This record gives sequence, C-alpha cells and structure tokens, in this order.
Amino acid sequence: MVSRSSGTRLGDLAEAVGAKLLGDPETSITGVGTLQAAKPGELSFLSNSAYRRYLPATRASAVILHDRDATDCPVAALISDNPYLAYARAADKLFPRRSFTPGVDPTAVVSETASIDDSAWIGPCTVIGEGVRIESGVYLGPGCVVEEDCSIGADSRLVANVTLCRDTLLGRRCLIHPGAVLGADGFGLANEDGRWIKVPQLGRVRVGDDVEIGANTTIDRGALEDTVLHDGVKLDNLIQIAHNVEIGRHTAMAGCSAVAGSTKIGDHCTIGGQTGLVGHLTIGDNVHFSAATLVTRSFAKAGYYSGNLPAMENAAWRRMVARLRKLESLAKDMKLLKKASKRPVEDG
Repeated sequence: MVSRSSGTRLGDLAEAVGAKLLGDPETSITGVGTLQAAKPGELSFLSNSAYRRYLPATRASAVILHDRDATDCPVAALISDNPYLAYARAADKLFPRRSFTPGVDPTAVVSETASIDDSAWIGPCTVIGEGVRIESGVYLGPGCVVEEDCSIGADSRLVANVTLCRDTLLGRRCLIHPGAVLGADGFGLANEDGRWIKVPQLGRVRVGDDVEIGANTTIDRGALEDTVLHDGVKLDNLIQIAHNVEIGRHTAMAGCSAVAGSTKIGDHCTIGGQTGLVGHLTIGDNVHFSAATLVTRSFAKAGYYSGNLPAMENAAWRRMVARLRKLESLAKDMKLLKKASKRPVEDG
C-alpha cells in the first residue's frame, strides 16, 4: 500500500475509468498497491504479464486487468483493454491533487510590476521578477525563482526550487518538479586563437500546455530562435535539452537522455533513458529509440531504433574490440581476394 484516501465506491471507480466491473459495486476502495503487497480495501492492477504469477494470491479488494486474465482473478475485477491507463485514472480519482489556499507567503519577494492572479499561491522564499505574468490557479512552491518577463499559464504547478530564467513562457496545466531550470544560457562558444568567447543566447524557452518536466532537468534558451516544447511533452528527471531544440507534441523522454542543439524531434516519439541525440538532426513523428541509443543521423521514418551494444563479460568485450580494430585490414584483404578471383586463369 502506498497511500490512503477517504474511500471511493468500486462502482464509481469502474464508471470513472470506463471499465467493466465484475464484483460488488459497493466495495470501498481506500488505497492502491501492487498485486503482491495490496491489502483488503486496496486496488491493484495487472498490465505486465511478468507479474501474472502474483494474481491468484492477491489480497487486494479489486484488480484492474484485461479480460484474458479475469478467470484467474480471486477478487473483484475491473476489465479494461488498457489496464495501466485505467489504473492511472483510478489513482487520480482516489488521490486528486491537493487544494491550496491562494495568497503570497510573507517571505516571498514579488516585484511590484508582476501581475499575479488572486487565485494563485506564491510559496515561501519564492522570488518573482519584473513583468512576470501568473495566471489563475498557479501554484509556486517554496524557493522558486521566476525572472523578469516570464509567463506561467493557468493551473500550472512548480513544485519547489524551480528556476524560470528571463522570458520563459510556460503553458497551462504544466507540472515542473524540483530543481528544474528552464531558460539558462545554451552552450554557445566561439573560438579565438584557442580561447573561448561566449556567444550571447538571445532566444527564449517556450513550453506548451500539459507539459511535465522532471526533477533537475535543464532546458536551455535558444541562441537566436526559441527552444520549444509543444503540448503534452513529458520529460523525466536529469534530462538536458540544448538551445534551439524543438520537441513535438506528446513526445516522452526517459531519464538521463540528452539532445544537442538545433535538433528537431517530431510528435508522439519516445526516447529511452541515457539516449543521446547529436545536434542539427531531424527526427520524424512516431520514432522510438530504445535506452542508451546513440543517435548520430536523422530518422524521418516512423519505427523502433536501437544503436548500442549491450553489456557483456569483460574478456569477451576485449576480444570483440581487438577484432574490430582489424576490420580495416580485413576489408583490404577481401578487396585483393575479390580482384584476384576475377583474373583470367592462364594455361599452364
């Protein structure tokens, strides 16, 4: 069990998530848990077949699952074609976002030129710069910094210690987790006789609606044009988005991935953890990269791509590398053999 709620009828949950109920609709659900750890009064789900072995012995009061698994469910079942999505909606109903009282904490520092809707909350030690515009229902947690001329759309939430550098534009219903930095300078440097000269970063960061940005993720401002995250983008923790990157609608990126400058990513893509994309690439819609893929060229065609070697025993790795180093000489030998095979045979 991960948490407790005041309780919701199982029948109401089934209706809310669009699932078919097999069981008593009056059952009270007060929490959620895994199949193996859930207790009576709690709701669980089965979406990954690897966990099916825990289903017959579950003590949950109800389980969300596909109809193919219903015969082995010993408790009430909520039948869904997409159990994980149904669980997400059920958990959201059981544990809605906590409400807050609007206002400005006495320790916050707010510019007189900032425009803040009366329904917003400005938390302790938060700093709001000149010309900032904050719309209705916005929540700024403790320690946030919103520099001059930023804009935050309605019902967005900055959890804590989030920094929006100047001119950053945030859409509606965004969720920004602690430590994220939006609008820091991109890595723009020119070389003069071995010395690095900073190139002014004059663009902005523009974020659409319903975007989520994970803890300690960084999104650099554009060098000339803007860095753009379109509606519905989801970024995990510890991600680096460089200057002038554009990420299309409803694309999701897992932790520790990174995108170099001026790369364009299409709609509905998924980027696995620790994946790296070099700069100035174009990635089409519905392109999916598995974890730890190194992307060094553009991919316009939708599909699933991988591009790295899995871990292996150290001795095997060393042998493989040694063979790779010989590939060039082997290729030359093959060319010589091919030429030799085409020479006419002389009579003896």
